[in-house]
Amino acid sequence: MRFFDRFRKRKVAGVELMTQTGNNYLSWRGKVYDSDIVRSCMRPKVKAVGKLVGKHIRNTLKEDGTRDLQVNPSAAIRFLLEEPNPLMTGQELQEKMAAQLCLNSNAFALILRDDAGFPVGIYPIAPSTAEAIYGQDGELSLRFRLPNNRTYTFAYSDVIHLRQDFNENDVFGTPITQALTPLLNVVTTTDQGVINAIRNGSLIRWLLTFTNSMRPEDLTQQAKDFAANFLETSSGTGVAAVDAKAKAEQIKPTDYVPNASQMDRTTRRIFELFNTNEKIVSSSYTEVEYNSFFDAEVEPIEVQLSGEYTRKLFSRRERTFGNKIVFEAGAWDSASISTKLALQAMVDRGAMTPNEWRATFNMAPVPGGDEPIRRLDTATVEGGE
Repeated sequence: MRFFDRFRKRKVAGVELMTQTGNNYLSWRGKVYDSDIVRSCMRPKVKAVGKLVGKHIRNTLKEDGTRDLQVNPSAAIRFLLEEPNPLMTGQELQEKMAAQLCLNSNAFALILRDDAGFPVGIYPIAPSTAEAIYGQDGELSLRFRLPNNRTYTFAYSDVIHLRQDFNENDVFGTPITQALTPLLNVVTTTDQGVINAIRNGSLIRWLLTFTNSMRPEDLTQQAKDFAANFLETSSGTGVAAVDAKAKAEQIKPTDYVPNASQMDRTTRRIFELFNTNEKIVSSSYTEVEYNSFFDAEVEPIEVQLSGEYTRKLFSRRERTFGNKIVFEAGAWDSASISTKLALQAMVDRGAMTPNEWRATFNMAPVPGGDEPIRRLDTATVEGGE
């Protein structure tokens, strides 16, 4: 935590003057992530967010009225998106924030700036608690308590904050713990019932019923004698005998599944809470099914990432000159081979470059492939006669 200490001393002087408003957020400290169902629900979304590619776009208006569009014009910003800190790549940072967002409906990352205010690093924060506090000038800051019980306060303008289920609280999203915990309790109880049934079924194989009342020690001795006689194979007969005082009944092991339909309904409710389904979790989806999942779950985070990075990395003056951060997804990742082959028509008409087409097949670019081409029979339409 030496890094946070250095930033705290430099950037948050006078934080004691701020007053707490009682507006706070408590992250889930249970074992939700240990659940196989929860982790399987989160993984497709987390991996998809990690695959988003951040780009610095500068779209400026020139004096002649045309626009000058530049992609990644600043090497410093490009490196910041690719390697936000020495410990992780941009993909890993996005996956970590997506995981926190799924679990807590809130995800945080701290922007480290140099003395001139230029961003030079982005570090994820996984706090135990977070509080919204306002200074006397009305400036919003967030106070984080980390798992080691150390507390740090940072200006909200220096924190990338993702949130979902944004409802009651003015600053934080509403965690899904209250809705998720009862369902996980049902799953855990059911799993324990299966385990106990298997254990009991493997222990008891025979049941002796005596016609007369017997003392506990006599019952135990009779059971031992029966086991010894039944397991005795030296005679080679494989037969055990009991007298008329007892009746021996063999207990046949059965595959015990306690209320399987209830388990399926509970699992389906957890899937629906995470806005996913069995096909997405098991990667057996079709092209259309994955596109629906992407539009519902991943694209909102893509838009939110673009907005947060833009307004936190650039000042209003810089944004006035057309600077922004956009996150793009591989639009053809889930497309079938036939769909990708059909993109040839876009290449022929100059709507897609050969290298962009090759990227859909995960093929390396070729020299000259970034120039649009056009078939001779698809020339532009001339106006007039």
